[in-house]
Amino acid sequence: MSSPVTSLPHHLSLLSALAGAALKAGEVILRIRAEGLTVARKSDESPVTAADLASEELLRAELARLLPGVPVIAEEAVAQGQGEALGASADTFLLVDPLDGTREFIGASGEFTVNIGLVEAGVPSFGIVLAPAVNKLYAGATTAQGGFAFLGGRDAAPGSWTPIRCRPVPRNGIVAVASRSHLDPETSAFLAGLDVAESISCGSALKFGLVAEGRADLYPRFGTVCEWDVAAGHAVVRAAGGSVCRPDGSPLPYARTEADYRVHGFIARGAAG
Repeated sequence: MSSPVTSLPHHLSLLSALAGAALKAGEVILRIRAEGLTVARKSDESPVTAADLASEELLRAELARLLPGVPVIAEEAVAQGQGEALGASADTFLLVDPLDGTREFIGASGEFTVNIGLVEAGVPSFGIVLAPAVNKLYAGATTAQGGFAFLGGRDAAPGSWTPIRCRPVPRNGIVAVASRSHLDPETSAFLAGLDVAESISCGSALKFGLVAEGRADLYPRFGTVCEWDVAAGHAVVRAAGGSVCRPDGSPLPYARTEADYRVHGFIARGAAG
């Protein structure tokens, strides 16, 4: 007899499996947070905790089991010079941020996430963004049959998830979402030039989720981030009918032209009107 997961359509089966891995990592993160935190600094002076490292160790093992042979590019391994090498012909790989929003995690906010993005042919096709402290799970997949995006909680079963879609971006009175901890002057200037009816501050990849579920129309970020900060949310927004691109409108390159997996700005948008 087939298991409930393997009897699902392929895209839902894989989303469910990726969600299960993220949920396990989320449990580890919350347990370590409850026990008390020790914060260290990486070479770029960004914070790292035992929860970042434990989450990544678990995710790398889970993803190697789920998708054997698919390279896993994970934040902490890359920071330590231990990232998996991508061959010149590699067009399928995973981008993982084991704990996005470490500053929010260290503080009192629950706006931190576990991000898993699967990139195929240079484009994020599957994504999971889990916010364990606020019980939110965004899942998205784009296949030949179209895009499928969902909002769930602490359950990896797609039957418990609610389908979500981006809303059409209005010409006037848009709702924008921006970083709570990393709002840069260029992003502020960009937003000042728009007819923004409401501006939401939010941490981590949860901002992509707000666009995907139609609660926000636009998420601009002009500062430099890394691909593992973006890929999972990109996949979810894309699956929900929106888009993520460079500020000039060109596609985001994944593991091809940017040094050290850097992304020099992007804009996530809801559906075209």
